[in-house]
Amino acid sequence: MRVVLAEDLFLLRDGLVRLLEAYDFEILAAVETGPELTRAFAELKPDVAVVDVRLPPSHTDEGLQCALAARRARPGLPVLVLSQHVEQLYARELLADGNGGVGYLLKDRVFDAEQFVDAVRRVARGGTAMDPQVISQLLTRRSQDRPMGGLTPRELEVMELMAQGRSNAAIAAQLTVTERAVAKHTSNIFAKLGLPVSDDDNRRVLAVLAYLDRGQA
Repeated sequence: MRVVLAEDLFLLRDGLVRLLEAYDFEILAAVETGPELTRAFAELKPDVAVVDVRLPPSHTDEGLQCALAARRARPGLPVLVLSQHVEQLYARELLADGNGGVGYLLKDRVFDAEQFVDAVRRVARGGTAMDPQVISQLLTRRSQDRPMGGLTPRELEVMELMAQGRSNAAIAAQLTVTERAVAKHTSNIFAKLGLPVSDDDNRRVLAVLAYLDRGQA
Protein backbone atom coordinates (compact mmCIF):
# COMPACT_ATOMS: atom_id res chain seq x y z
CA MET A 1 0.00 0.00 0.00
CA ARG A 2 1.61 3.24 -1.20
CA VAL A 3 1.50 6.34 1.00
CA VAL A 4 2.24 10.04 0.65
CA LEU A 5 2.76 11.60 4.08
CA ALA A 6 2.77 15.30 4.98
CA GLU A 7 3.77 16.46 8.49
CA ASP A 8 5.89 19.48 9.35
CA LEU A 9 7.26 18.26 12.69
CA PHE A 10 10.37 16.17 12.03
CA LEU A 11 10.04 13.78 14.99
CA LEU A 12 6.38 13.05 14.28
CA ARG A 13 6.99 12.70 10.55
CA ASP A 14 9.92 10.34 11.09
CA GLY A 15 7.93 8.35 13.64
CA LEU A 16 4.99 7.97 11.24
CA VAL A 17 7.32 6.82 8.46
CA ARG A 18 8.89 4.19 10.71
CA LEU A 19 5.52 3.04 12.01
CA LEU A 20 3.94 2.67 8.58
CA GLU A 21 7.00 0.93 7.13
CA ALA A 22 6.92 -1.53 10.03
CA TYR A 23 3.41 -2.48 8.89
CA ASP A 24 4.54 -2.97 5.26
CA PHE A 25 3.38 0.35 3.84
CA GLU A 26 5.52 1.85 1.07
CA ILE A 27 6.27 5.52 1.75
CA LEU A 28 6.44 7.24 -1.63
CA ALA A 29 7.18 10.63 -0.08
CA ALA A 30 7.32 12.17 3.39
CA VAL A 31 7.19 15.95 3.06
CA GLU A 32 6.91 18.94 5.39
CA THR A 33 5.50 21.81 3.30
CA GLY A 34 2.47 22.53 1.13
CA PRO A 35 4.44 23.02 -2.11
CA GLU A 36 6.27 19.71 -1.55
CA LEU A 37 2.95 17.95 -1.00
CA THR A 38 1.52 19.44 -4.21
CA ARG A 39 4.53 18.12 -6.16
CA ALA A 40 4.22 14.70 -4.55
CA PHE A 41 0.57 14.45 -5.56
CA ALA A 42 1.41 15.56 -9.12
CA GLU A 43 4.30 13.15 -9.60
CA LEU A 44 3.21 10.10 -7.59
CA LYS A 45 0.07 7.98 -7.40
CA PRO A 46 -0.43 7.02 -3.77
CA ASP A 47 -3.08 4.60 -2.57
CA VAL A 48 -3.69 6.92 0.37
CA ALA A 49 -2.46 10.29 1.67
CA VAL A 50 -1.89 10.99 5.36
CA VAL A 51 -1.90 14.76 5.74
CA ASP A 52 -1.49 17.28 8.54
CA VAL A 53 -3.86 20.23 8.14
CA ARG A 54 -1.37 22.98 8.94
CA LEU A 55 1.85 23.01 6.93
CA PRO A 56 4.47 25.64 6.09
CA PRO A 57 4.81 28.24 4.79
CA SER A 58 1.79 29.85 6.45
CA HIS A 59 0.80 27.08 8.90
CA THR A 60 -2.89 27.59 8.17
CA ASP A 61 -4.58 24.96 6.01
CA GLU A 62 -2.04 24.16 3.27
CA GLY A 63 -2.18 20.42 3.91
CA LEU A 64 -5.93 20.24 3.59
CA GLN A 65 -6.06 22.51 0.54
CA CYS A 66 -3.41 20.41 -1.22
CA ALA A 67 -5.37 17.25 -0.43
CA LEU A 68 -8.63 18.76 -1.68
CA ALA A 69 -6.95 19.89 -4.90
CA ALA A 70 -5.53 16.40 -5.37
CA ARG A 71 -9.00 14.88 -4.87
CA ARG A 72 -10.39 17.23 -7.51
CA ALA A 73 -7.67 16.11 -9.93
CA ARG A 74 -8.11 12.47 -8.94
CA PRO A 75 -11.67 11.93 -7.66
CA GLY A 76 -11.89 9.44 -4.83
CA LEU A 77 -8.25 9.76 -3.74
CA PRO A 78 -8.27 8.41 -0.15
CA VAL A 79 -7.19 11.06 2.36
CA LEU A 80 -6.66 10.70 6.09
CA VAL A 81 -6.31 14.08 7.80
CA LEU A 82 -4.43 14.51 11.07
CA SER A 83 -5.21 17.56 13.19
CA GLN A 84 -4.45 18.88 16.63
CA HIS A 85 -7.99 20.18 17.10
CA VAL A 86 -11.55 19.58 15.97
CA GLU A 87 -11.94 22.12 13.19
CA GLN A 88 -15.39 21.74 11.69
CA LEU A 89 -14.64 23.72 8.55
CA TYR A 90 -11.88 21.27 7.61
CA ALA A 91 -14.10 18.28 8.31
CA ARG A 92 -16.86 19.82 6.17
CA GLU A 93 -14.57 20.43 3.21
CA LEU A 94 -13.17 16.93 3.37
CA LEU A 95 -16.62 15.36 3.47
CA ALA A 96 -18.23 17.64 0.91
CA ASP A 97 -17.91 15.46 -2.19
CA GLY A 98 -18.85 12.21 -0.43
CA ASN A 99 -16.52 10.30 -2.74
CA GLY A 100 -13.73 7.91 -1.79
CA GLY A 101 -12.11 7.05 1.51
CA VAL A 102 -11.89 9.86 4.05
CA GLY A 103 -10.68 10.16 7.62
CA TYR A 104 -10.17 12.83 10.25
CA LEU A 105 -8.18 11.89 13.35
CA LEU A 106 -6.97 13.98 16.26
CA LYS A 107 -3.26 13.52 16.94
CA ASP A 108 -3.52 13.38 20.72
CA ARG A 109 -6.33 10.80 20.58
CA VAL A 110 -4.50 8.14 18.58
CA PHE A 111 -3.62 5.83 21.44
CA ASP A 112 -1.84 2.91 19.80
CA ALA A 113 -0.13 1.85 16.59
CA GLU A 114 -2.71 -0.70 15.48
CA GLN A 115 -5.54 1.83 15.85
CA PHE A 116 -3.76 4.25 13.54
CA VAL A 117 -2.68 1.62 11.02
CA ASP A 118 -6.21 0.23 10.88
CA ALA A 119 -7.52 3.74 10.14
CA VAL A 120 -5.01 4.22 7.29
CA ARG A 121 -5.92 0.87 5.76
CA ARG A 122 -9.64 1.49 6.12
CA VAL A 123 -9.42 4.86 4.36
CA ALA A 124 -7.16 3.44 1.63
CA ARG A 125 -9.82 0.80 0.92
CA GLY A 126 -12.48 3.46 0.50
CA GLY A 127 -13.80 3.44 4.06
CA THR A 128 -14.01 6.08 6.75
CA ALA A 129 -12.10 6.75 9.95
CA MET A 130 -13.60 9.63 11.93
CA ASP A 131 -12.60 10.57 15.46
CA PRO A 132 -15.61 10.39 17.79
CA GLN A 133 -15.02 13.99 18.92
CA VAL A 134 -15.31 15.21 15.33
CA ILE A 135 -18.58 13.34 14.88
CA SER A 136 -19.88 14.52 18.24
CA GLN A 137 -19.29 18.17 17.35
CA LEU A 138 -20.91 17.75 13.93
CA LEU A 139 -23.93 16.14 15.57
CA THR A 140 -24.16 18.87 18.19
CA ARG A 141 -23.91 21.68 15.64
CA ARG A 142 -26.36 19.94 13.30
CA SER A 143 -28.96 19.53 16.04
CA GLN A 144 -28.60 23.18 17.03
CA ASP A 145 -29.06 24.40 13.46
CA ARG A 146 -31.96 22.13 12.60
CA PRO A 147 -33.86 19.36 14.46
CA MET A 148 -32.46 15.89 13.84
CA GLY A 149 -35.62 14.47 12.33
CA GLY A 150 -37.14 13.53 15.67
CA LEU A 151 -34.48 10.93 16.44
CA THR A 152 -34.70 9.22 19.81
CA PRO A 153 -31.70 9.30 22.21
CA ARG A 154 -30.88 5.69 21.29
CA GLU A 155 -31.08 6.49 17.57
CA LEU A 156 -28.71 9.40 18.08
CA GLU A 157 -26.26 7.02 19.78
CA VAL A 158 -26.50 4.61 16.86
CA MET A 159 -26.10 7.44 14.35
CA GLU A 160 -22.96 8.72 16.06
CA LEU A 161 -21.38 5.26 16.04
CA MET A 162 -22.47 4.72 12.43
CA ALA A 163 -20.83 7.99 11.41
CA GLN A 164 -17.57 6.79 12.97
CA GLY A 165 -17.60 3.91 10.50
CA ARG A 166 -18.82 1.17 12.84
CA SER A 167 -20.60 -1.88 11.43
CA ASN A 168 -23.90 -3.11 12.85
CA ALA A 169 -22.02 -5.83 14.74
CA ALA A 170 -19.62 -3.30 16.27
CA ILE A 171 -22.48 -0.97 17.23
CA ALA A 172 -24.37 -3.86 18.81
CA ALA A 173 -21.33 -4.80 20.88
CA GLN A 174 -20.76 -1.20 21.97
CA LEU A 175 -24.37 -0.67 23.05
CA THR A 176 -24.89 -4.23 24.34
CA VAL A 177 -27.90 -4.90 22.10
CA THR A 178 -28.60 -7.33 19.27
CA GLU A 179 -27.65 -6.70 15.66
CA ARG A 180 -31.33 -6.97 14.81
CA ALA A 181 -32.06 -4.07 17.16
CA VAL A 182 -29.29 -2.01 15.55
CA ALA A 183 -30.65 -2.76 12.09
CA LYS A 184 -34.07 -1.54 13.20
CA HIS A 185 -32.61 1.66 14.66
CA THR A 186 -30.61 2.22 11.45
CA SER A 187 -33.70 1.79 9.31
CA ASN A 188 -35.59 4.28 11.49
CA ILE A 189 -32.73 6.80 11.29
CA PHE A 190 -32.60 6.73 7.50
CA ALA A 191 -36.37 6.91 7.21
CA LYS A 192 -36.64 9.91 9.57
CA LEU A 193 -33.78 11.78 7.86
CA GLY A 194 -34.94 10.94 4.34
CA LEU A 195 -31.66 9.21 3.45
CA PRO A 196 -31.31 6.33 0.96
CA VAL A 197 -30.99 2.97 2.67
CA SER A 198 -27.87 0.93 1.84
CA ASP A 199 -26.38 -2.32 3.12
CA ASP A 200 -22.91 -1.03 2.25
CA ASP A 201 -21.30 0.25 5.47
CA ASN A 202 -19.23 2.95 3.78
CA ARG A 203 -22.09 4.28 1.64
CA ARG A 204 -24.30 4.67 4.68
CA VAL A 205 -21.50 6.39 6.61
CA LEU A 206 -20.98 8.86 3.79
CA ALA A 207 -24.73 9.47 3.60
CA VAL A 208 -24.87 10.29 7.32
CA LEU A 209 -21.75 12.48 7.15
CA ALA A 210 -23.11 14.34 4.14
CA TYR A 211 -26.33 14.95 6.06
CA LEU A 212 -24.40 16.34 9.02
CA ASP A 213 -22.31 18.48 6.66
CA ARG A 214 -25.42 20.06 5.15
CA GLY A 215 -26.27 21.39 8.57
CA GLN A 216 -23.00 23.31 8.70
CA ALA A 217 -23.57 25.44 5.63
